[in-house]
Amino acid sequence: MKYIPALSFEWLTPLYDPVMLFMRESTFKRSLVEQANIKNDYRVVDIGCGTATLTILIKKTYPGAEVTGLDGDPKILEIARTKVARAGLDISLDTGMAFELPYPDGSFDRVVSSLVFHHLTREDKARTFKEIFRVLRHGGELHVADFGKPHNALMYFISLIFRHLEEAGDNIRGLLPEMFRKAGFDLVEETDRYTTLFGTLSLYRARKS
Repeated sequence: MKYIPALSFEWLTPLYDPVMLFMRESTFKRSLVEQANIKNDYRVVDIGCGTATLTILIKKTYPGAEVTGLDGDPKILEIARTKVARAGLDISLDTGMAFELPYPDGSFDRVVSSLVFHHLTREDKARTFKEIFRVLRHGGELHVADFGKPHNALMYFISLIFRHLEEAGDNIRGLLPEMFRKAGFDLVEETDRYTTLFGTLSLYRARKS
């Protein structure tokens, strides 16, 4: 098992939120939450929640939803718990790995994830997508923001550098949609693209029938 913490090194964890400013975080995460079309009685889990920025945004937008964040990094979860407490929100934060989700089958109406899958090896991506499929209810959906296939010349040249960092190669080659399908999802689509300092950021949607 290969685990890569936020920003690749543990000593960089406190800098995660400032760095995310360069990723147009507020823009694409709001789009992701809107795209997820969450109802107030839904159960939602944010896989690889990091410092819980997306988790908190979901709960603030849909206060009636039951929202959970999960991450494998105890240090980043300490930051998340501080942010959740400061916001005064009822959010559960669990420690666990995306490819071994600690939840029963059919537990959630929505699974969301932001900038997580490029940290995982191809094998662990495949395991994670199968696990997400398992914990979703029938009719449930997966909504993802992560690096994608470059959509213009500038993003292509940036990708030549970043495709060799972490495990981003599969993302940059545009392989995520097919990996979703192999895990059992249908109605898989790339819904939007953003130009960022680190390359193309894509939004995806997939459904469990």
